[in-house]
Amino acid sequence: MLKTLKMVDLQSSIKNQGKFVTQIIHFIGGEKRTFEQIKSECIKQGQFTKLITKDERMILINDKNVLCIEVFPEL
Repeated sequence: MLKTLKMVDLQSSIKNQGKFVTQIIHFIGGEKRTFEQIKSECIKQGQFTKLITKDERMILINDKNVLCIEVFPEL
């Protein structure tokens, strides 16, 4: 008998920033990348963090290469 897996909402604090956010990701080695119009309710974490943008693009970030992430609400 197969069990249905239910996705659990982890209540990410990023969702408190608003429906859409801008993220500045700081990578090992000093490189920075800015991603705008990220849907805050669609961020999924794992070995690769998955971000979905307002225009439905998917961005995959390898967590082991990230030092920190700045998050700003979009107005």
